[in-house]
Amino acid sequence: MTGFLDTLETVSAQESPPSEKFSATSEKVRPRARVTALLLRVHPVTWPASLAVLGLLGAVVLHLFDPTEEGNFYPKCPFLLLTGLQCPGCGTTRALALLTHGDVLGAISMNLLFAVMLPVLAFLYVRWIADTLRPASKPKPFRPPPPTWTLALMVVGIIAFWIGRNLPWFSFLAAGTPLLTG
Repeated sequence: MTGFLDTLETVSAQESPPSEKFSATSEKVRPRARVTALLLRVHPVTWPASLAVLGLLGAVVLHLFDPTEEGNFYPKCPFLLLTGLQCPGCGTTRALALLTHGDVLGAISMNLLFAVMLPVLAFLYVRWIADTLRPASKPKPFRPPPPTWTLALMVVGIIAFWIGRNLPWFSFLAAGTPLLTG
């Protein structure tokens, strides 16, 4: 996905008028233009690789330090603290910690929405890496943006999950509710 770099090129092109852009006499160098120029020189695979390193580091921390223990350093959900209701992200940290221990059903019981979205996020991440590894000589495949209805459906689904996990009839969506009782 080259959207980030395309945005940087657009911003750098808009930052200075054409007369100043190629002028050797202009000594005034803007800090933002300097950062943009540095970011454009970075190899595209750096961004997904950096995200992978940060993700692995986070997984190691979650594996070593249990978020369910008292006195841990993990932040509490501000929405839960203010309202007493669970947000759509409540239980995600615990779900990730359970996944690092191999407990898939436990992770699903912590946050079903996260468990459903994880394969989608993994697919998008692999596609991002594939796009950055594609040689520059080959044209990038055209991918039209998703239709508006799919984005609206996602937002409606997240809001429905948010409301549903706080209603007594859908208590099985609440974080930490066992999936299989018996």
